[in-house]
Amino acid sequence: MKIRIALAALTALGLMAGAAQAAPEKAKLELGVGGKPLLYYLPLTIAEQKGYFKAEGLDVTINDFGGGAKSLQALVGGSVDAVTGAYEHTIRMQEKGQDIRAVIELGRFPGIVLAVKKEHQGKVKTAADLKGMKIGVTAPGSSTNFFVNYLIAKAGGNFKDSAFIGVGAGAGAVAAMQKGEIDAISNLDPVISKLELDKNVFILADSRTEAGTRAIFGGSNPAAVLYLKNEFIEKNPQTTQALVNAFHKALVWLATAKPEDVAATVPEAYYLGDKPLYITAVKNSLETYSRTGLISQDGMKSAFNMLAQFDEGLAKANLDLNKTFNDKFVKAVKK
Repeated sequence: MKIRIALAALTALGLMAGAAQAAPEKAKLELGVGGKPLLYYLPLTIAEQKGYFKAEGLDVTINDFGGGAKSLQALVGGSVDAVTGAYEHTIRMQEKGQDIRAVIELGRFPGIVLAVKKEHQGKVKTAADLKGMKIGVTAPGSSTNFFVNYLIAKAGGNFKDSAFIGVGAGAGAVAAMQKGEIDAISNLDPVISKLELDKNVFILADSRTEAGTRAIFGGSNPAAVLYLKNEFIEKNPQTTQALVNAFHKALVWLATAKPEDVAATVPEAYYLGDKPLYITAVKNSLETYSRTGLISQDGMKSAFNMLAQFDEGLAKANLDLNKTFNDKFVKAVKK
């Protein structure tokens, strides 16, 4: 009997030790994002508002930058530990010799829309017709910028013939179109839904649905992910796992959430002054979020092919796309 009690005690101590080892190596984190109110990054807000980070033992400070390119710069510069951003940044950084890897897919469709000012409807029939025009993007070098570059190149044009202007991801982006400061805009919901409601624009390309994404890219195209420096991942595997666990919980919640549930969870500032509009935008976007957290090989290739369409240097690069996504943390999530 005493032996059994002793063994039970040792087992309990072992479990306690295991739990201690599983604690995050770095509990206090700085996380970057480029346009937090955008529905593109909704899993981040859900993880924050639902307390999923805290439940994983993490104290996460979210730094909202003007666009994905700026949050990437912050990661490279060392001012943030992780970024919720576009998957294609991991590909571009691999080409530059920077080992940055995604660890969970948050969006399976980009959700980006290219919209053009109504007055150009007869003139602009393809993205190549945007030559000489001012195009608003969240920030130059961000995924919204890449999206337009790809569409222009695909249509036979040259993206260098257009001017790209950073307009952010909120009310400022809407105002830029309303004031006539830009001729077209590549952005996401709720910005696009607001412009559609006001009848200021017409849609040239829409990747908010599977059908729209396939029409544009010919297949799936991974969107938002959580990415980090591989050096950080290797030094802090439990911290990385905790982050992935929190985001995975957000994806699970979103898989069954109603638009009204989302609106009740996010800050009111996200509504752009119109809650019914926001609910409609959420309804239009719920299909975009990842169901598994995993990026397929076809998805990786699709993202690479998009970038290679307008980036000759990348097209000639010999990259191992498997180094852009580490799937072991998603696979280790307890379902």
